[in-house]
Amino acid sequence: MGKYQLDTKSKVAAAKYQDGKKPAVSNKKDKINQIRESYLQKQKDKQQSVE
Repeated sequence: MGKYQLDTKSKVAAAKYQDGKKPAVSNKKDKINQIRESYLQKQKDKQQSVE
């Protein structure tokens, strides 16, 4: 193991800190926005085809 060992509280704090630093969160938001835009575009196309 490494030179420094963390106790339980420190492990939780380190995990929380590392979760906040992950870029995947922003990618998830971008993906959700992209899906939302495609859904709205499909709904718009359906309305135009009905009229």
